[in-house]
Amino acid sequence: MTVCATVVRVTTGKSRSDQTATAVPLRAEIIIREEAPPMIKRREFIGLLGGAAAWPLAARAQQDSRVRRIGVLVPYAESDPENQARLGVLRQSLSNLGWWEGRNVSINYRFSVSTVEQGEVPAEQLMALQAEVIVAHGSPAMVALQKMTNTVPIVFVAVSEPVAQGFAQSLSHPGGNITGLSFLEPTLGGKWLELLKEVAPDVMRVATMFNPDGAPNAKLFFRSVQTAAAKFAVESIESPIRDPMGIEEVMGRLAREPGGGLIFPPDTFTAFHRKVIFERSAYHRLPAIYSVPSYAAEGGLISYGANIRDLYRRAGAYVDRILRGDKPADLPIEQPTKFDLAVNLKTAKAIGLTIPELFLIRADEVIE
Repeated sequence: MTVCATVVRVTTGKSRSDQTATAVPLRAEIIIREEAPPMIKRREFIGLLGGAAAWPLAARAQQDSRVRRIGVLVPYAESDPENQARLGVLRQSLSNLGWWEGRNVSINYRFSVSTVEQGEVPAEQLMALQAEVIVAHGSPAMVALQKMTNTVPIVFVAVSEPVAQGFAQSLSHPGGNITGLSFLEPTLGGKWLELLKEVAPDVMRVATMFNPDGAPNAKLFFRSVQTAAAKFAVESIESPIRDPMGIEEVMGRLAREPGGGLIFPPDTFTAFHRKVIFERSAYHRLPAIYSVPSYAAEGGLISYGANIRDLYRRAGAYVDRILRGDKPADLPIEQPTKFDLAVNLKTAKAIGLTIPELFLIRADEVIE
């Protein structure tokens, strides 16, 4: 605009005919092109780039204009703070990939599935709602869903030994309607015992507590603990439970003599009742280690295992790929990549333990 005004002033300062004056706009345009060709070319180039970048976004928006349906099946209560945090991570992962709850996706949640029996009705409900893909946490939810469908895509989270449990043909090529994020290898049982002995060297008898209905592969973790027990001069005790009263019974027996300790492998049942477990183990002054890192922050003594929030984040990428047309059979099952060690000093003090300084240095999180 300024350049045009300047040109007009210059031309009117000379003696010109009316015919020449009518050509001023043409002359002004020519002058602009002569004085600023790089600016025009650069703007045109940027405009072309912007248009090209917008094409795939516009195509994606058109493709995803309909509302897609996602189901979620988890072992925790709806009000559970950790459960809320994990689901928040899942939703954030989906939104980062272009899926917004209430806009282009509808997410139906079902909670408190800690046994296969508890999962049957919620699984049936998700089928009735015609979920296009289901995120399932834990083996009980998976077993319940497997009874209902062999076609609806399922993305599991925190399932140990998915091939051994019959959920997939192999890790690299699941081969069916199921894929997802595995949890822990059974060999980790020996590591839990090692960490427990490091913070509580007086432990001589260790009970591995689990519900066989909520953790059908927990025996594999127990065998790993049992194999390592001789190395640490510890008696390994298998302690299956099936109700909250069983928790107190096992702890009461273990606390009758000094030197007792507890190991909790992955188990949706003990996860659901973890508050009771934290309280009773502190009451009986029993050192315990858990497979879920967040449990130390909630009152457990020590926790070591895969970061489950990270698994939920990665599950969002699987859901995205399935909604965009990929088949679960062709999506390799991923194993955990982030492991966290956490310790709660308040709990340690309550049961009379002093955590070694080297252990505190190695820990990813120290709760004071």
